[in-house]
Amino acid sequence: MLISNPHAMHAPYPAKLQAIMSIERAGESRHWLSSWPGVAGPTPLRELPDLASKLQVARLSVKDESLRSPLGSFKALGAPIALVRQILRLHPGFRPGDILAGRHADALADYTVITATDGNHGRSLAAAARDAGCRCVIVLHAHVSREREQAIAAHGARIVRIAGNYDASVEEAARLAAANGWQVISDTSYEGYQDIPRDVMQGYGTIAAEVTEQTGAQRDDCAYTHVFLQGGVGGLAAGVASWLWEYHDAARPGFIVVEPEQADCLLQSALQGAPARATGSVDSVMAGLACGETSPLAWRFLDPGIDHFMTIADDEAIEAMRTLARGSERDPPIVAGESGAAGLAALQALRRDTTLSVRAGLGPHSRVLVINTEGATDPWMYEKLVGASPVAVAKRGHTHA
Repeated sequence: MLISNPHAMHAPYPAKLQAIMSIERAGESRHWLSSWPGVAGPTPLRELPDLASKLQVARLSVKDESLRSPLGSFKALGAPIALVRQILRLHPGFRPGDILAGRHADALADYTVITATDGNHGRSLAAAARDAGCRCVIVLHAHVSREREQAIAAHGARIVRIAGNYDASVEEAARLAAANGWQVISDTSYEGYQDIPRDVMQGYGTIAAEVTEQTGAQRDDCAYTHVFLQGGVGGLAAGVASWLWEYHDAARPGFIVVEPEQADCLLQSALQGAPARATGSVDSVMAGLACGETSPLAWRFLDPGIDHFMTIADDEAIEAMRTLARGSERDPPIVAGESGAAGLAALQALRRDTTLSVRAGLGPHSRVLVINTEGATDPWMYEKLVGASPVAVAKRGHTHA
């Protein structure tokens, strides 16, 4: 399903939004994380000319966040910087670069952070907490795989398993935090909890900053006409779209947010004109996007900043994973996880339907950016779905001429 957003603005970035998230603050976050071994950058911006030709668009680029970090996803840009900023609120005399270097580990030994996760956010927080020297508790819901659990536990986090879905795990994390005096570090905002999700989202602006540098885009001339952004609770979409909107103002690209059809909280928010819940089961092969409730803070940016909201089927995401893994004579094979391939899946679905393509403004002159938000964070599942191991696909990518 694709719906157009009647509230979308192609106008200068509003001052009221800039007061919450800005290019300046995103640059600060980027600088603070630059010395942390958990983050690499810039990640590759890969061109897929053969696939662009097949889909009849002028350009197709993939920002490959699978190589952002040993942690395997873009989430390494969010939770660690939010942890740093929260510690600075408690200890304003600390130097930001010293925190993740572990130079204040003694002072933080009794400090405990907690979050709910589908995998990637919790893994990133666990790694950052370990390096800072504080304690970390991660709440996992019933659908998180054992392989993802093990990847989180490897960083020393305590794991709490619950029945139910992601939204139930968010509630349990909040309950445990209140009962034990722990600090929630979440990318999901709720009443009375805004600053930390803002910090998480702001960290994702690094992706947009790098794309702009890599393309040499000018403020009045964006390199892309369309940018596809994964949904979830809305954090990634808000972080990237807000940066590009502030940079390009009225010349910003068109943004299309993509989410699983059974976890359509953002599309439902657009239909209702306010943060809403998903209508489906929420459970999806796209585990990182299997979220049932919109972040109200993210919605403040998405409501005026996103042009279209779209849902895709699990099978479409799997086919996009296979497309990226195959590569071609000119297109490098790319390891994309289930959620990572969602943007391409949406583009493929739109180009199969002339009516929807026209509605989204897609055509032979379109220049499209998609973000591969994760690699094979569950290698067993990746091989099952793609038919090749992530190691084999990566090896072909490394040797691609």
